[in-house]
Amino acid sequence: MNKRAILSILIPMLAATASAEVRLPGWMTSNMVLQQQTTLHLKATAKPKAKVKVTANWSREVLETRADAEGRFALDLAIPEAGGPYTLTFNDGRKTVLDNVMVGEVWFCSGQSNMEMPVKGWGRVKDFEQEVANADHPLIRLFQVKEVTALTPQTEVPYGHTNGWAVCSPEMVAEFSATAYFFARTLTEKLGIAVGVVNSSWGGTPAETWTSHEALKHVTGFEDMLKRIEELGSERVQTVYEESMADWNRQFLTKDQGLCEADIRRPKWNAETEGWQTMSLPALWEGQGLPGFDGVAWFRRVVDIPADLAGKDLKLNLGMIDDEDKTYWNGEMVAEGSGFNQQRHYTVPGRLVKAGRNVILVRVTDTGGEGGIYGKPEDMTLGGKISLAGEWQYRVGVSLKELPQQPMSPTSSWWPSACYNAMVAPFLDMPIRGTIWYQGCANVGRAEQYESLFQTLIHDWKQRFGDHPFYFVQLANYLDRHDVQPESEWAALRDAQRSALQIGGTGMMVNITLGEAGDIHPKNKKTVGQRLAMLARGHVYGQDILCDAPVPSSASYEGDMVEILFSNAEGGLETKGDKINALKLSDENGTELEWIYKLEGQSLKLELKQASAKSIHISFAQDKFFIVNLYNKSGIPAIPFTLVALK
Repeated sequence: MNKRAILSILIPMLAATASAEVRLPGWMTSNMVLQQQTTLHLKATAKPKAKVKVTANWSREVLETRADAEGRFALDLAIPEAGGPYTLTFNDGRKTVLDNVMVGEVWFCSGQSNMEMPVKGWGRVKDFEQEVANADHPLIRLFQVKEVTALTPQTEVPYGHTNGWAVCSPEMVAEFSATAYFFARTLTEKLGIAVGVVNSSWGGTPAETWTSHEALKHVTGFEDMLKRIEELGSERVQTVYEESMADWNRQFLTKDQGLCEADIRRPKWNAETEGWQTMSLPALWEGQGLPGFDGVAWFRRVVDIPADLAGKDLKLNLGMIDDEDKTYWNGEMVAEGSGFNQQRHYTVPGRLVKAGRNVILVRVTDTGGEGGIYGKPEDMTLGGKISLAGEWQYRVGVSLKELPQQPMSPTSSWWPSACYNAMVAPFLDMPIRGTIWYQGCANVGRAEQYESLFQTLIHDWKQRFGDHPFYFVQLANYLDRHDVQPESEWAALRDAQRSALQIGGTGMMVNITLGEAGDIHPKNKKTVGQRLAMLARGHVYGQDILCDAPVPSSASYEGDMVEILFSNAEGGLETKGDKINALKLSDENGTELEWIYKLEGQSLKLELKQASAKSIHISFAQDKFFIVNLYNKSGIPAIPFTLVALK
C-alpha cells in the first residue's frame, strides 16, 4: 500500500478521535428519538475543566457549563414538541455531533422470547417476507440492546445489531423485535410523528432477573438467596458456584442411565432395543408422553443409508432442540449444541457412514420449561433427502427430581437482577413515554410468587425511570385444546398478571385469541403490537377508541338466569359461533351445569337448564389452550376470569 493510501485512511481516523472528546451516554447517538416535551438531565464527560457548549438547532439558545477536574459535567436540555430531523452539537474545544435526531415518542420494550422474537430471523412471524420488504419507515427508530448480564448496576450501554439508534429499514427490522416494531409502526401511522423503540429483551428469562436487587429483597422467596449474595460478594459468589456446579455435574452424569458406568463419555443405549417408547417428532415432549419432565431424555432413530452415500459426509438437520443436545452416530459423538431456539445443523463425518443400518442417538437435556426436539417436519433431514420427521424411540436418562437443585451461574440470565443491571440500568436517565412488556412463560408454576414479583417490578421501574405507563401482554393460549378447563398453571399465571392492573397507569393486552397449541411463540405479532398501541392511543394520546378488554364488573343469579355485566364493552358484546367458548358454569358441588346464552348490550345472560343450585361458579378461559369467541366492538377478546354468583 502506498503512503498516500495510508494517509487517506489515517486522517479520518485521527479526525474521528479528535472529535470524540465529549463522551455521551450510550443511548445518545445519531438517528435517536428524544422524548418530546421533557427535560433531559444530561450527565456526560469532556476534557477536564473545559467549558462545554451544547446547541440543538430546534433553538438558538447555546447552553454552557464547565467540566470538573474529572471531566464530568451535567446540564438540563429542554426537549420541544415532536419534530425534526435536528442536529445536536457538543463542543469542549472539539465537536461531537449527533445528526438526524428526531423528537417524538420513546418506548422501552422488554421481556422474554415473545418480545425478543424478530420479524424474520428465528421468529419468522406471519407474512414476514412482505413485512420486511415494506419496512422502510424513516419516522421509526430502532435500538437493539445486546443480551448481557452483570452482578451490579452498569452505566455502559451494550449495543446490539443496530449499533445504537438506527432508522427503520428492511435490513434493521429483520432481526428486531416484531412486537416492538408493529407497536411503533401503528403509533407512527396514527400519530404522524417519530417513534423510537428500545428492545431490551432476552428469551427464557424470568421476571426476577429484570428487577433491581433492592426491590427484589421485598419479594417472598428471594430473601435467603439475596442475603447469601450480599455476604459472599461478586468475586466469591462465582467461586462458590463453580465448586457447587462441579459436584452437581458429577451426580448428573453418574445418574444418567443412558451413559456407560465405566466411561460416562460413551452412550450405553446405542445398540439396545429393549425398554424404548415411541414419540412422533418434531414435538415438545410435554405433549408427547413426558408432561412436566425436566432432565435428560434419549432419542434413537435407525436409518438405512444407500450404498451411494456410504463413506460420504452427511448433513444432519435436527430442527430445534430445547435446551441442549449431544448427538451420536453409531455410538460416536459427532456434535453438540445449545439454545432452545437454535436450529441444529450438523455434519456426520464420512468415515462413520456405512451402507445399510446406522443409528442416530440424541441426548437432550432440559432444565426447565418445555423440552425436546421440535420445530417443523421439513427441518429434520439427513443428507438433504432423507426425512427424519416421524416416529423416534425415546427413554428417560435421568429426571432432575432425582438430583438436588441445580446451582445457578452468576452469569446466567436467570440470576436475580442480572438483566436489570446490564440491560435496564444504563437507560434510567433516558426520558421515555412508557414501557411495553411481554413475559411470563419462565415463571409459569410460580403464579403466587409472580403476583407479588411482577407488581414489584412495575413499581421498581416506575420509580427508577419516573412514573410512566406500563402496558403488558397477558400470556397467550398454548398447548392442548379443551372445551372446559382443568386446573392450569398457565391460567394461574394469567390471573397473576391481571392482578397488576390495580397499579395506576398499567394496561393489559389480552392475547388469548392469538396463541398456537403447538408453538409457544405465536406468529401473529402484528395484532399484539397493534393492541398494545391501542392501549397507548386510548390512555396516553387521548384518542377516542375502545382500547381495553371486556372485564366482568358484576354477576347476578335470579331464578334460572345468571347475568354477567361487563365494562369496556360500550356498544355491546359480540360473539362468533352458536355458543360461548371456554365458558364453564358449575354449582357449589362442582357439578357442571348446562346453559344457553343471550347477549344484551354490555351483559351476557345465561339461562340455566337446571336452577336448583345455591351458587354458580363461573370460569372463563381457565385452561392452557382454548378458543375464545367473546369480544367487544373493537375486536378485543374478553379477559379470562372466575366469578361466583349467589342466589
